[in-house]
Amino acid sequence: MIPFKDDNPTETFPIITILIIVLNSVIFIWQITSPLGIEKTAYYFGAIPHNLLLANVIVQPISPTVSIFTSMFLHGGFLHLIGNMLYLWIFGNNIEDALGHIRFLIFYLFSGVVAVYSHAITDPSSFIPMIGASGAVSGILGAYLLLYPKAKVYTIFFFGFFWQIVRLPAIVVIGFWAIIQIFSGMLSYGIGQQGGVAWFAHIGGFLIGLLTIKLWLPKRYRYNY
Repeated sequence: MIPFKDDNPTETFPIITILIIVLNSVIFIWQITSPLGIEKTAYYFGAIPHNLLLANVIVQPISPTVSIFTSMFLHGGFLHLIGNMLYLWIFGNNIEDALGHIRFLIFYLFSGVVAVYSHAITDPSSFIPMIGASGAVSGILGAYLLLYPKAKVYTIFFFGFFWQIVRLPAIVVIGFWAIIQIFSGMLSYGIGQQGGVAWFAHIGGFLIGLLTIKLWLPKRYRYNY
């Protein structure tokens, strides 16, 4: 199931959403063309749980606090980037429209910070860097689910070699995504130093977006949702 657009119109141009997508894309190009490569850029600029919560053992050119923010703009591969940016493009413009440009940017970064720590506290001794916009984007999904649960999302379903486009309510599309994150997170808990997907970052980002989005709304809109 792959969503690719919604039918939820906006009143403002999503300049911040577009800039975030462009910035992530440019940084990814730098990652794959830099002599450092993807792996070293992840260790230099990714969020390493042990460094954040215990001690700065793996020396990075930036402080662990700054790495929280730089990690949000790094990706481990093309599909990782495309998946995050697709979800941000579909759902981010409406949240930016509701919050306004500056509030949206702060909300996005705030969700990413919560996501990083949600992952770090589940495995505080890990030296594996967390990278990706997934946690911040998950906050956008949580916000969208609360504000626009009935908005229709165009989704591609694959049936073997066949596929079909279906319009589904956002509560179904995002709800299904959330269930996968929670289930996968529970299964992965305790595995530790294996790397892979930071499921608890997704869960933490999603929950903080879901639970706090109304607090971020401008007062004139706060009670319209």
